[in-house]
Amino acid sequence: MIAACLALVAAGCVTPGRNAFRGLPDRHEFRDEGLTIHSDMKLPSSDPLIADLYRVRDQITEVLDLPNANRSVSVYLFRDQERYATYMQTAHPELPNRRAFFIGSTTELAVYAFQGDRVGEDLRHEYTHGLLHATLRTVPLWLDEGLAEYFEVGGTQPGALNRDHAHRLATALENGWRPDLQRLEQLDDIAQMRRVDYQESWAWVHFLLHEAPGGRALLVDYLKELQTTTVAPSLAERIRREIPSAEMRLMSYIATFATSSVGRSVL
Repeated sequence: MIAACLALVAAGCVTPGRNAFRGLPDRHEFRDEGLTIHSDMKLPSSDPLIADLYRVRDQITEVLDLPNANRSVSVYLFRDQERYATYMQTAHPELPNRRAFFIGSTTELAVYAFQGDRVGEDLRHEYTHGLLHATLRTVPLWLDEGLAEYFEVGGTQPGALNRDHAHRLATALENGWRPDLQRLEQLDDIAQMRRVDYQESWAWVHFLLHEAPGGRALLVDYLKELQTTTVAPSLAERIRREIPSAEMRLMSYIATFATSSVGRSVL
């Protein structure tokens, strides 16, 4: 899964070309305030996928204390992987082969996905990107992905562990890996992000929301600033000032993942 937005392809961003809207799902449409779903197969308003998106929207608003989005997000849901892949290869041949995408432009915030075994996870992830870009004037790449990884897990309460990330990070820690948020902040191209970078981004978000004293307030205040600025300041510097030995605390938190199965209540 990947987010693409606004500017240059070299920066992990895409502007839809003239063929971008050919072959899109248009047989059925579900429209609600701030959300439009175009699909090959009809989705009733009671469909679990729609309920899931509502839940993500509510969780993001509550956990991150964000205002209602001032832009709508469009979801294009293809009936199967083959049709989705054909469209993406035609409309966006520059993009890698992924199950789902978020592509933002000045005219549309769009999610592309297909009906498959992991469609719920994919939609939660990409819709999170859409909501963030509909609310914030800018968002650092690592935080964009960290929040999307956080909210993709699903469930009635936010904060459940991503079991794969938890296991891999705990193993990496045993093998000598160490977190480095300053390095993450330097990444501005999605092609630069490795799997471990997604995992670390998720871990910092989870740590701030569930473990670090004052972490949630720090993150919420930072996101409020991103609502009005186009140049993101360093969150790593603020964490260093306000959370002593943050990297060591994060490593201790990651070490508990090996025996944890669910997240903790948001502070």
